[in-house]
Amino acid sequence: MTDKETVWTEDEINAIKEHIVAALEQVIDPELGIDIVNLGLVYEVELYNGGQCVIKMTLTTMGCPLADVITEHIIQALKEVPEVSETKVELVWYPAWTTDRMSRYARIALGIR
Repeated sequence: MTDKETVWTEDEINAIKEHIVAALEQVIDPELGIDIVNLGLVYEVELYNGGQCVIKMTLTTMGCPLADVITEHIIQALKEVPEVSETKVELVWYPAWTTDRMSRYARIALGIR
C-alpha cells in the first residue's frame, strides 16, 4: 500500500498506469474469453497520488449480468500493483461500446473482421 503523502511525477504515473493496464489484461470477460483491455472495454485509467485508481469502463451490453464478477476481478487484479491502494470501477455507457474498439488480437480470436 502507498502512503497518502506519496507524490509521483508524471513519468512515474505513466509507468504505474502501464502496470495497471498489464494487470487489467489478466481480467477475462467470462462470456467472450478475451481480456477486457483487448475487448476495448477499458476507456480510462486514472491514478491519483496516494494510490487511488479509478477505472472507467463499459460492458458489451448495458444489462450484462456479469458486471459484478468483472468488477471484482478488476479489484483483485489491481491488488497485484503495489502502488494501488484503492480501486474504484465506474461503468460508463458513452461512448457506446462497439466491436470497432476491439484490438486486432481480439478480432482474430473472435473471428471478427
